Amino acid sequence: MEEFLVIGKIVNTHGIRGEIRLLSRFKFKDKVFVKDMPIYIGRNKDKEIINSYRHHKTFEMITLVGYDNINQVLKYKGQMAYIKKSDLKLGSDEYLDKDLIDLDVVIDGVIVGKVTDVNDNGGGNKTLTLLINNKESFVPLIPEFVKVSIPEKKVYVYPIEGMILWE
Repeated sequence: MEEFLVIGKIVNTHGIRGEIRLLSRFKFKDKVFVKDMPIYIGRNKDKEIINSYRHHKTFEMITLVGYDNINQVLKYKGQMAYIKKSDLKLGSDEYLDKDLIDLDVVIDGVIVGKVTDVNDNGGGNKTLTLLINNKESFVPLIPEFVKVSIPEKKVYVYPIEGMILWE
């Protein structure tokens, strides 16, 4: 079954020519909000194609192929917008937060546990929840402490002195 990823919520229209205003916290906006990208809207996942995109204030503004009037797009107001995960083309060093769940945690060359969650603490700050020796530990998801290798399915953790990961 195809996996869909939420890319934002359609909060309103903009102007009379069918432009749609989305609120999005999606990590890879530059790969999603591009001309000819298929998106899926609402519970029924109505397939639409992005015709144009621009960023305006805190919003992602798009028009859809075949829509040029506000009355045509009003039906999408308040709906969630999705993409198929298979349509998202990520580089070898790029990943979605959900891709980290269940990866092995490696410290000093030894697999010591698993990643159980990724927490967004706001302001771009994230932490990993690790399960090590049946105990939860938290590590900031920053390059100084964590290196992610999706091909290896491993997260390498480099603790500093005083960082308690398990007891």
